[in-house]
Amino acid sequence: MGQYQQHVFVCTSGKTCPTQDSKAVFQALRSAVVDAGIKGQVRVNHSGCLGQCGHGPMVVVYPEDVWYCAVKPADAARIVSEHLQGGRPVEELRYVAPPGDNKLPLDEPLPPRA
Repeated sequence: MGQYQQHVFVCTSGKTCPTQDSKAVFQALRSAVVDAGIKGQVRVNHSGCLGQCGHGPMVVVYPEDVWYCAVKPADAARIVSEHLQGGRPVEELRYVAPPGDNKLPLDEPLPPRA
């Protein structure tokens, strides 16, 4: 096993995630991990563009390879308690897409969550 049990990446770059409050999502996830007392097991990092522009803010959890879209700061506590601590991904926030880039045109609305 690596240094951390789980690694959470929050897209805070690219063309759209920064405009969708991704830095606040990053801060909320990092704070929720600290508040839950799992900072030594879970690492939350900024990431570069995840190739899903228009679906963000994007969050991905490894090693499970679980992707979340349109994450709000208020979702952070739920992701931490249900997924990172409880082992159950938050299905209402889950993002399932075909492999590769799945960028939306800027005028196309975000599809419903899974």
